[in-house]
Amino acid sequence: MRDRLYVIFWATLLRRLLTVVGALAVIAAGVVFWPGPKGPESCARGVEKSAGECVGVNGSGYDFDTPEITEVARAIAEENEKFVGDKPHVTVAMVLPLHPGLAAERKQLRSEIQGAYLAQYRANRSEQTPLLRLVLANPGTDYGQQAKVVDQLETMAHDRRDNLRAVTGFNLSLKETKAAIAHLTKDLGIPVLASRISGDDPANPEPGQDDPPYPGLARIIPTNSDQAAALANYHRGFKDAETVLVKDTRPGDIYNASLARAFSHKEAGPPGPQDQPFRSPGIAELGDSGNDFAAISLNICDSDARYVYFAGRPVHLRLFALKLAGTPCHGKKYTIISGSGSATLNRYMKDDDWEILRGGSGATEPTVTVQYTAPGHPEAWDLALRDWDKKHPGAATRPGYFTEPQKELAALRRLIGRMGDRIGPVQLDDSRTMLVHDGVQTIAAAVFLANSQTDSVVPPLRRIAAEWPRLESRHRVAGTSGWICLTNAGNAYDKPVAVVELDPKTRKVDVAGIGWPRGGPQPDNCVVPSSG
Repeated sequence: MRDRLYVIFWATLLRRLLTVVGALAVIAAGVVFWPGPKGPESCARGVEKSAGECVGVNGSGYDFDTPEITEVARAIAEENEKFVGDKPHVTVAMVLPLHPGLAAERKQLRSEIQGAYLAQYRANRSEQTPLLRLVLANPGTDYGQQAKVVDQLETMAHDRRDNLRAVTGFNLSLKETKAAIAHLTKDLGIPVLASRISGDDPANPEPGQDDPPYPGLARIIPTNSDQAAALANYHRGFKDAETVLVKDTRPGDIYNASLARAFSHKEAGPPGPQDQPFRSPGIAELGDSGNDFAAISLNICDSDARYVYFAGRPVHLRLFALKLAGTPCHGKKYTIISGSGSATLNRYMKDDDWEILRGGSGATEPTVTVQYTAPGHPEAWDLALRDWDKKHPGAATRPGYFTEPQKELAALRRLIGRMGDRIGPVQLDDSRTMLVHDGVQTIAAAVFLANSQTDSVVPPLRRIAAEWPRLESRHRVAGTSGWICLTNAGNAYDKPVAVVELDPKTRKVDVAGIGWPRGGPQPDNCVVPSSG
């Protein structure tokens, strides 16, 4: 057999040449037609499948398989393609998990993206340049794959077709969020504006430093410490024996930890009961928290505590409120007090939950009332001005820190009315649409200010962060959530919060009043004092 193959393929010079040529042809064909190693599966332009999730950056209408945001994602794509197009523009990226599992979280997501789009739409029609292009960036569940997205954003920041100039979003205070912001600002020099994270970190300390931990970071929402101070100023103090802290000790959740620290201040009088810790398995996971809450509720019943500080996420707050309300305690009534993360608590409530909080069909007063800080509420300014008018009858002028946000909110409402159902149903009462809108408006203000001070229509990357400290006084941003006046450290100075209550009778969120972190309103014209 071997001799026969030799005769066929190698016996003469001609046969040797033909054999070599044939072998090379076969090899070449294999190179051409072999698909090679299988690459990542594409979900959409700029988005790839990674660890079972579609991770990446897209501004052409992809909804990341979340039907709640389909309409607003399409509206963003239309604005990017038809209004912005090839005109001079900068890109703003919105980074947040875009495929949440719970229905309530998907509605929250829609509210946030709606706020960004509405701000983009308004900025692009303000007759200022450059225009704003908006893109959505999915870092995966709990920001677990943020490094992949940050790499894409770095490329976009140096691509003249993208001109990425700011990153926003970041709706959860987690260690992964902190890592992403640190890499973007300190390592890559890309400005970040955080409109939704309220944890005390990431933030630059006051007063401003020459070498801050997050250079180029701006925040427009009061920190948890500021929110706790605003609540204390609003209530004018409780007795320590009447309060108790219930806190989630799950590692890595900066929001929970900083809120617990903020609520741990000593109050007047004899000491109250010790803290009541629990450890949840995840942001939206209950695990055996219900067992913990049942035991905690009995302990609180036996104490003098009537005001319960709760440092945890909305899904856990709902269950705790139900367990506390369902624990017989001789007719005792409670007020649970929490932070701005609870602004969407009503979306987690089920029909039967309200009856439990009310204390049953025969109850005249709710067993449990939930009160929390909201960084924005559509009824806050009307209430504040009614109260101000009562205290200042016949006054010739009214304070700008109330009237300007009220005017801005009215303009936003008119735009929402003109939109109809084009971006899906818009709900302002959870503050998310308002806050994210104000965040993108703040970015636009910095971009326009930078443009006025440079020769190029598209300002260089470094100029945007340089404008954060300028956004005070004459350049303050009149947001729907209040005046935004940034300190040299990039923090919102004395930003007010609405103190709101979840009413079990009406199933609505009612505004109780306005709280100021520093005990009183912002200065006239929002000139930030030297103390920061």
